[in-house]
Amino acid sequence: MKLSTKGRYAVMAMTDLAMSGADRPVPLGDIASRQEISLSYLEQLFAKLRRAGIVKSVRGPGGGYRLARETRETRIADIMIAVEEPVDVTRCQHKAAGCMEGGRRCVTHDLWDELGRHIHIFLNGVTLEDVLERRVLGMSSANENTRALEQAAE
Repeated sequence: MKLSTKGRYAVMAMTDLAMSGADRPVPLGDIASRQEISLSYLEQLFAKLRRAGIVKSVRGPGGGYRLARETRETRIADIMIAVEEPVDVTRCQHKAAGCMEGGRRCVTHDLWDELGRHIHIFLNGVTLEDVLERRVLGMSSANENTRALEQAAE
């Protein structure tokens, strides 16, 4: 399983925007240069992020993009969804019918579907602020510890 560049680049660019744009709009060209991402690709991604209400565009001299909400309110899952990067690791990609002959689902479908759910839950629990403050490392083990404590309490 590998995420496409859409999701990865969108998160990289949003993190750059959050670091650079606290007091002024940030031109996409600046982000493209710092992150080594094609400007035309970023323009496509930011159009989707703007439509999703994650960023605001500022026109004119000194224009660029700003975050539409606080970093603590911007979830990584929201960014991924905005740029149409679903986390789906099944082979059938959520088609009504499965990927096997006759529309059956493969025997491992539920395994991969559950993995995709876990990835979404993880990304939904991480904010831009978490990434900026480097609080992501160990989050999955923290969630495992929480689950273990909850199970022990039952």
